[in-house]
Formats: sequence, structure tokens, C-alpha cells
Amino acid sequence: MNTPRTALIVGCGYVGRRLGQYLAEQINATPHTPSKVYGVIRSPEKADALQAIGIQPIVLNLDQLDRTSLQAEWCKDSAVFYFAPPPNEGEHDTRLERFLQSLPTTPQALIQISTTGVYGNTHGEWVTENSPLNPQTARARRRVSAEQISEHWCQQHDVRRIVLRVPAIYGPDRLPLERIRAGEPVIRNEHSPIINRIHVDDLVNICFAAATNAHLQGVYNVSDGNAMTMTEYIQLVARLAHLPMPKEISLEEAKQKLSPELMSYMNESRRVDNSKLLRELGSRLKYDHIEQGIISSSN
Repeated sequence: MNTPRTALIVGCGYVGRRLGQYLAEQINATPHTPSKVYGVIRSPEKADALQAIGIQPIVLNLDQLDRTSLQAEWCKDSAVFYFAPPPNEGEHDTRLERFLQSLPTTPQALIQISTTGVYGNTHGEWVTENSPLNPQTARARRRVSAEQISEHWCQQHDVRRIVLRVPAIYGPDRLPLERIRAGEPVIRNEHSPIINRIHVDDLVNICFAAATNAHLQGVYNVSDGNAMTMTEYIQLVARLAHLPMPKEISLEEAKQKLSPELMSYMNESRRVDNSKLLRELGSRLKYDHIEQGIISSSN
């Protein structure tokens, strides 16, 4: 299989911008790198910022696409990185479905970010790519829908497909430092769920490998292998940043003091096995020790 000629990043948020910048920097410096990087954004105000880091901006509303919205040059012989989230309502990812139906030509590969939330609550037990899917929130069910949509479309069009089931992402500007400084409490460790994480730089490298390694396909759990409770993580960040340790409170107190969104993550606990990723990726993670990742992100 030939190297993808272009990269189309759909959803240039925290991960997408960093991936686009990395790809732009690798052009003419590393073999097997796409020679042009496009980034789909919704807001035209972000176009100049993307242009400044080497990404050609494309302003589109993904919920209003049709057959005339996408140009063949953006998609032909390309690696499409689909990072856009599903809609906020419903059980079906109509956004991804509309995007795939609007493609004027088939890409070489589709790299799709999903979530480890598709496994639901395993009460701290390990999950592999073969574990049953048991989504317990509407947002997780929409992610399962997205995986099913891409699987059907890629099989129908003979497109290499890589689904990355990603846990919590941390990195620069993604540490709970302000939460700690504000004195926000944490749930007592014995009641805190086990959460898995990946540093954004490792996720970018994984996305790059998925696009440029023709042998990679299918579903991959993404994790740094450091499963720990949410409370342990926040306490570790506080210690490494030389900040006061947050106060621990009961689960009942947390329901009164913490946001509903944050509390929704308290109902799921699991450990994510990343052995398939490490075995097939061909390289090790930069931040397989979470302490190193936290320190590098704090600087």
C-alpha cells in the first residue's frame, strides 16, 4: 500500500491540532509522511491559527454536509483522522454517517477516535479489545454507533480502518491544576473509580503510526498502562506540582459538591489492557510512566 498522499483531520481540537502540527513538521523530513495536511473546523475564527502551524483549514458544518461539501483532493489517497464527537443527543452518530456519505472518493485509511467508555463498568476488572461492549451512558452508546457505522462503511468500500478506544487524555493544559488550586475535594480513594489515561503526545504518535503502518487495522485499546483511581491521579498531580493535597470527602458529599458531569464518570471503573497496541505498534510509549508525563506537562 502506498503512503497516504494527504491527511484530512476532521475535528481540530486538542488532539487534532497537535497531530496536524506534528504531521506538518514531518513533511519532507520523514519518509512515509503525507505531503499535505487539511483540517476541518466549524469556526472560521480558528482558521488563521491552523494556518500558522501548517494545517490548511477547511471550514465546514459537519451536520450540514452534502455531496458538494467535500473536495476530492482532500480525500483521495488520504488518511482521514476522524476526531469529531457524535451529536449531543440521541443514540446514533448521524454526524459520522453524514460525513462518510458525503465523501467524494474513498481514502486509503480511516483512523477513528472512540472511547473506552464503550466497555461500561467492569468494577475494576481488565478489558481487552475482545471484551463485550456494555455502554451505560448515552454518549458511550453513540460511540458504539460510530464504530458500527465506520465498520460497515469501510467494509463496503474496502478502506483500512483503525479504531482507537481512548481513555482520559492528559498533557499540557490538561492537568487538574486549577481544580487543585481552587481546593476542590476528591472522593475518598476506596470509593474512587479506576481510570486509565494516555498522554496527548503518545496519542499523536499512535495516530501517526496508524496512518503510516499499513499492517495496522482493527480496534486498539489506547492506554499508558497506569490504571489508577481518579483520586490517586489528582493526588499525584498535586504532589508533583507541589500543591496542597485535596480534601477527601464521602461519595454522598461528592454528589452535593461535584458537578453532575464529573459524577457521571464515578459510575464506571475498569482497567484497560494495552498489550495489543504495544505489540503491533512497533514502538514503545514515551510516557509509559505517568509521573514523567505529568512533569513534562507541568513545565
